[in-house]
Amino acid sequence: MVSQFIRGVGHNSLGLLAEAGGVWQLAVASVDCLFVGPFHGDRIRIRPTILLIVKAGYNSLSLSSLIALLAGMIMALQSAQQLGEVGAISLMPNLVASSIIRELAPLLTAIIVAGRFGSAIAAELGTMKVSQEIDALTVMGIHPISFLVVPRLLALAISLPCLVIFSDLVGIFGGLMIAVGVLKLGATGYMISTFDALQLQDVATGLVKSLIFAVIIGLISCRQGLKTQGGAEQVGRATTASVVHSIILIIAADLFVTAIFYLKG
Repeated sequence: MVSQFIRGVGHNSLGLLAEAGGVWQLAVASVDCLFVGPFHGDRIRIRPTILLIVKAGYNSLSLSSLIALLAGMIMALQSAQQLGEVGAISLMPNLVASSIIRELAPLLTAIIVAGRFGSAIAAELGTMKVSQEIDALTVMGIHPISFLVVPRLLALAISLPCLVIFSDLVGIFGGLMIAVGVLKLGATGYMISTFDALQLQDVATGLVKSLIFAVIIGLISCRQGLKTQGGAEQVGRATTASVVHSIILIIAADLFVTAIFYLKG
């Protein structure tokens, strides 16, 4: 029983290391195509990138806004209950704004994008791989990384920070709704306390996190799609793996960035 557990841990660890190596190779190849390729005649596909920005950003705007609104309302209710017990209800706007901008908006938005757009990337590239369309691109002299991966990475790197900024505003508005409608606080005083509590470091942390999360989602999703082999069942597994792995790495990266910004500061 113990030996089976140890073998299972070892097998999963080796698989994780192999996956990390594949993601690293894809990252290096993507950076080369993005920054070195244009000097060798490889142009960046602007029009497909814009269309992908619409899919990743605009199409996720309503859902991410709804989640941010609900998160802001929940944070306001929870913090009001705890702070009210110690007579510090005036600190509620500070806590809601800091929580939304530092943690909740980047994290929740990234998870939503990973579930919507990341899974779509893995499914699309996986289908292309099993139907040998990617092999056909290679035969025609088209670099698959430059043609397929780079536009998706750029779309995520542009759209996710924009979504996070909008989610910040919506989340703060959700807290304002609870403060005014339920707790009977003044709207003007709430907003003044909110902006007084925020620092440039808070906004920078959220944007840095969103950019890192975008790269994670893009690399993991593209990697899972490009390594797909077999048939439709494997495409489904690749899609599921892209979402699961992305969420795990997003949370791990969130901890790492938070430690850099705040524990060392």
